[in-house]
Amino acid sequence: MMAWQRVRYWLMKPFVFFSLLMILKMYLAGYVIFEGWRLWPPLATGLPSVWVVFCLIELLAPRRKLGLYLTANGVLTSVYFAVIMYYKYFGVIVTYHALQQVNQVTEVKGSVFSLLHPYFLLIYTDFVALLILLCASKRFRAWGRGLKNRERRSVLAVIGLLSLAACIFTVWPYRHSMNEVVQAEKMGIINYEVYAAFAPSKDKDVDVSGLTQARIDELKGYAPPSGTPLYWGKAGGKNVLVVQIEALQNFLIGKSVDGQVIMPNLNALVGDSLYFDRFYQQVGQGNTADAEFVVNTSYFVPSHGAASQEYAGKELPSMPRLFGTNGYDTATFHTNDAVFWNRTELYPALGWQNYYDKKLFGDEDTVMFGASDEVLYAKSTAKLAEMAAGGKPFLAQLISMSGHHPYKIPSRKYKMELPDRFKGTLVGDYIRAQNYADFALGQLIADLKARGLWDDTAIVLYGDHQGLPIYSLTSGEKKLMKELLGRDYELTDMLNIPLLIKLPAGAAEHRTIDTVGGQSDIFPTIANLAGLPMSDHLHFGQDLLNSTGNLLPERYYLPTGSYVDDSGIFISGTGFEDGRTLGFGGAGETPGGDSRANYDNAMKLLSMSDGYIRSLPDRK
Repeated sequence: MMAWQRVRYWLMKPFVFFSLLMILKMYLAGYVIFEGWRLWPPLATGLPSVWVVFCLIELLAPRRKLGLYLTANGVLTSVYFAVIMYYKYFGVIVTYHALQQVNQVTEVKGSVFSLLHPYFLLIYTDFVALLILLCASKRFRAWGRGLKNRERRSVLAVIGLLSLAACIFTVWPYRHSMNEVVQAEKMGIINYEVYAAFAPSKDKDVDVSGLTQARIDELKGYAPPSGTPLYWGKAGGKNVLVVQIEALQNFLIGKSVDGQVIMPNLNALVGDSLYFDRFYQQVGQGNTADAEFVVNTSYFVPSHGAASQEYAGKELPSMPRLFGTNGYDTATFHTNDAVFWNRTELYPALGWQNYYDKKLFGDEDTVMFGASDEVLYAKSTAKLAEMAAGGKPFLAQLISMSGHHPYKIPSRKYKMELPDRFKGTLVGDYIRAQNYADFALGQLIADLKARGLWDDTAIVLYGDHQGLPIYSLTSGEKKLMKELLGRDYELTDMLNIPLLIKLPAGAAEHRTIDTVGGQSDIFPTIANLAGLPMSDHLHFGQDLLNSTGNLLPERYYLPTGSYVDDSGIFISGTGFEDGRTLGFGGAGETPGGDSRANYDNAMKLLSMSDGYIRSLPDRK
């Protein structure tokens, strides 16, 4: 009995009681993010940071202990919860930088809730229960009032200092690690969040005053053609229509489910187009809006935040500006309110002459965040016909949205019957949403033909970003992906999006091109087809129709220092030496990278892009 009383005495002390609660949360977060059960690392890296906070409460506010412990519990719990939820979609450790996107959450609440496994909410169980007790139980409130006695300050000071020292010694050895997930695992999640708030950028400042295209090409290993480039002017004087498909991944092309073709219209378009099957996303925190930025500028996304927010104050050299100054009418179309992701500022920064959003498309036939892809294409083609009737060619971009995560399209939009094993799964919902997006694409093609625009238009179609986060899939969903692919679904599949270029009549050609490419390469490739020189526009992509190799620096969805080159996707560790390379098409993983030069050059290219954009004049 005496032993139990001693245990109860210590458990009733808030320092011990709340420490035990936080330990459970450390284990839950570690299990989800670092994919496995570990007994000691979560305690060794997580407990000291918690004890620093608790010691400060005891030393600085002993008479308001309970309220501050509850507050600390709520804040630390929310950090763990945010890290878990963010990781399940992006595969990265969220930091305070993501607070800039809080105002976007209401728009994507469906995506947020879809990632929310019920057991994640267990992390808040104690917090809710304690709040209820605080409101409903006199005995609990009396216990709280009884906590005002001071603990021994000397003991608390020693514990606090030792805990702070433990935090420092945990953080210090990994401060130079390039891989943020490894950093968070080795430092502890709370330690990493504090470190990230004060850590210097991993990107080095570079002097861009003398930056030249030749220097960029040299770092990328790209040798521009000495004579007239292949395909030069093949679409000269013709319309250019850029179609960005929401969450379209490359593995869907040519695939069927129990005899039902998933993307029949896209498959047919592949047969009429130049098809790049080793093409990769280069977006960051802004996802779809980032894709619009990268494609239209051939620059890279910022290390933190969305490009539409970080760079919208600049006068951005861009594809719309280049085409506009060469006699084209330019316009971009998006069914949501352009306020979303700050497009009201991004579009003028990119130099679009006109943009059309919800004001044109309304709430008609809503799917996800706005009017359906069918409405997008029908109303857009009517506008495109008006533009073409003006006598000038047009450059236009259509932003599809109906295939947005979590892919819960209305039943009236179902165009295929899912087998039972796919129903109720993220994979099944994704396939059905993309099948509908393909149906709408077929209507766009038919409408362009009916309006006489098809033959005089080069169509460039690509996916904006991944659709099935590998971190979100259950074991059952991974089995479904293995059934579709004939092998395990890997990171190289997740980041692989398609690029198709359908040339105007008279120049049409269809073949598959296996040159590695990324979204930053689209602008230079289109400029070549249109016969518009980019001599006055620094760009970090390259013309894929005149390339044999490539180097694509990656940000956000992969750790800092990662890149794509001709051998696969390199993922950094603490640096280059302990990184790993994932081969294309299920080729497997090899330790290390194929080229230290590519690793160094990828980092230089990112820094150059950042520096160059910062050097651009502010938009009036």
